[in-house]
Amino acid sequence: MKEIDILLVEDNEGDIVLTLEALKLGKLKNNVIIARDGQMAIDILAKQAPYQDAITPDLILLDINLPKVDGIEVLIHIKESKVLKR
Repeated sequence: MKEIDILLVEDNEGDIVLTLEALKLGKLKNNVIIARDGQMAIDILAKQAPYQDAITPDLILLDINLPKVDGIEVLIHIKESKVLKR
């Protein structure tokens, strides 16, 4: 089974730990990349330095209340991207 690449966009450490534990319990193999604010998520998705080699995730778990750039703005960026829009 193919490993699923997941981008977890979350600034709360407790929620990160809880999400990672829940993913471990699942039957799917996964690779999780964590972005701790909205700008970092946008940079990862756009492959901006220093994330030029970042994967394009199969799944994005996106918090709405984030520092720097909120989750709504990240979602707008995703929807406007020809590469990310599906």
